[in-house]
Amino acid sequence: MLTYIGKRLLMMIPLLIGITLISFVVIHLAPGEPTDLQTDLNPEASLELREKLRAQYGLDRPLHIQYVDWVARIARLDFGESFALDHRPVTEKIVERLPVTISINLFSILAILVFSVPIGIVSAIRQNSLFDRSATVFVFLGFAMPSFWLALILMDYLGVRLGLFPISGLRSFGYEYMSSARQVLDLAHHLVLPVFVSAFGGLAGFSRYMRSNMLEVIRQDFILTARAKGLSERTVILKHALRNALLPVITILGLSVPGLIGGSVIFETIFAIPGMGKLFYDGVMMRDYPLIMGNLVFVAVLTLLGNLIADISYALADPRIRNE
Repeated sequence: MLTYIGKRLLMMIPLLIGITLISFVVIHLAPGEPTDLQTDLNPEASLELREKLRAQYGLDRPLHIQYVDWVARIARLDFGESFALDHRPVTEKIVERLPVTISINLFSILAILVFSVPIGIVSAIRQNSLFDRSATVFVFLGFAMPSFWLALILMDYLGVRLGLFPISGLRSFGYEYMSSARQVLDLAHHLVLPVFVSAFGGLAGFSRYMRSNMLEVIRQDFILTARAKGLSERTVILKHALRNALLPVITILGLSVPGLIGGSVIFETIFAIPGMGKLFYDGVMMRDYPLIMGNLVFVAVLTLLGNLIADISYALADPRIRNE
């Protein structure tokens, strides 16, 4: 098992290098530079001033030299300073926002697993029943509904009209004066809508994957053998069928981590949540190269770790992989 994990860790290194190289080149090939925001609206900005700003930011050097210098700093865990007016270290900005995004995505993954697995199991056991058909309608809605549109609808109806949930931020006015229990409840109250929007599409898809896998597994010979031995249906489904049906779902869950983190940009911006998604969006609007690349590196690392956890879970669930 340790050898298996070691191989996966070694494979992450070239993947991370490739991700950073492609991202670095694409970002610098995009139209505009950070200096444009400081000079375009200034009628007194001369060409000499533009060149001085480019030299100050290191943008006057060849692209490959910029990339090598940036990788050398990353190797020392130095992501540089933001091009914003505060010039704060990129690492400091990301560390402030990282727990929020990770928490929302963990809650989303937990919600997806808690609800999609039972829905998929019941839909497979009661194939073509009213519950199965209703779940199918739910799946189509989940796939077809854009997350930003769902967020706006929930904000308008549940937040503005009914006033059931807050529509922005993570804390209410006077949060610092609340008791610890009230603070936890206030945070949970603010997270209900963002987590639901983040998990809705994944919940629809995973319930369908679970149904398909369960239907395939319960038709296998070993399930017929378990039933022939006189085992209860509950034991057959939960002990024998479920474990095998979860294997493809684990793989898909690992591959869905980039989508969940990428979706943070949408709902964090809509709900004004101070997470990495909102930070990334602000960095793109300001053409803050160090901040953008720092965000991309952190997201890439989180994505690779998510895939690693999925691989380890797959190996734990399937002894054949551990033996290989």
